[in-house]
Amino acid sequence: MTETVLISPSRYVQGKGVMGQLGHHLARIGSKPLLVADDVVWGIVGDGVTEALGQADLPVARESFGTFATAAAVDHLVEVIGSGGHDVIVGIGGGSAIDAAKSAGHLAKIRWASVPTAASSDAPTSALAVIYTEEGEFVEYRFFPHNPDLVLIDTQVVASAPARFLVAGIGDALATWLEARATQRGQGSTMAGGRPTHTGTALARLSWELLWGNALEALDAVRAGVVTPALEAVVEANTLLSGLGFESGGLAAAHAIHNGLTAAPQTHGLTHGQKVNLGSTTQLVLEGAPSEELEDFIVFTTRVGLPNTLTEVGLSPDDTAELRAVAEAATVPDETIHTMPFPVTADLVVDALVAVEGISRRVRSEHGLPEPELYVARH
Repeated sequence: MTETVLISPSRYVQGKGVMGQLGHHLARIGSKPLLVADDVVWGIVGDGVTEALGQADLPVARESFGTFATAAAVDHLVEVIGSGGHDVIVGIGGGSAIDAAKSAGHLAKIRWASVPTAASSDAPTSALAVIYTEEGEFVEYRFFPHNPDLVLIDTQVVASAPARFLVAGIGDALATWLEARATQRGQGSTMAGGRPTHTGTALARLSWELLWGNALEALDAVRAGVVTPALEAVVEANTLLSGLGFESGGLAAAHAIHNGLTAAPQTHGLTHGQKVNLGSTTQLVLEGAPSEELEDFIVFTTRVGLPNTLTEVGLSPDDTAELRAVAEAATVPDETIHTMPFPVTADLVVDALVAVEGISRRVRSEHGLPEPELYVARH
């Protein structure tokens, strides 16, 4: 019998102003929380978080965080948990702070919660973390026996964040259905540990449908700093549905190519979702997707503001050494690219990456869309 698996967070809370209820929800799972947030995030939400915890008679202890979830950052948080006697750790902010909190909570054997301040990725709901080097290169996935005990996302906070964060989340979430359907067609396992359930695959598709129907209007809302039904739909798609869909539906080529791109210094500074979107475009080329589907994807993601060319991630078809390094990293034996329903080699990935440049430029020109601008990483 083939095993299918669906996993999810214990409680998901979304809505305008729900940050004020954080203490109430945390009190269900612990009495001495450790809050993990960088200085910028804390400057934005610190007062509100402090007030919310005070209303629930919970102490406020905040540990600052850097840029990436590194092994050293996780080990430091474990030490802080032990010395402070904390029984729940709360990652506040972006995906790396949340991943570091999850990793430390697991190692310290306490509960953990995710409080994203932007809908920029699907990391908050998952039972895994991505560990990077100090320079931002992918190192490994770390898997945990359960998902977060709480995920809480305030859509007014999301509406007040820069629109580029929502764009990044859309790029991450658009990959969910493309990868889930590829996994369903193949024989590989999901991050949940078995074959995809029909539920996981359906949730991945729902995420895709909500994004195509609401993404542009949601970006308008964020640029105006307001919460609308379109924004609520996209936040749910980016955070909850994409999270459930990727874990229980499956990852494939798009995220493997993202991981490979982190090895190219030219791409450093781009968001996770930006690199994933190039991976999604490349996956469509790899699998020989119908021309109409590929063209629609290029047009839509260009309008959203996501990269679909090598140029927009700092590379070119002439960067043969870098493209080979990306492809080799994307096709190491344990990568998710091997859940594709056909064998994928580094040579195939290189060819697809090169082809993407010309295809996207042609489609954008035919639809009167802007030419891609060269991304230059800050070093």
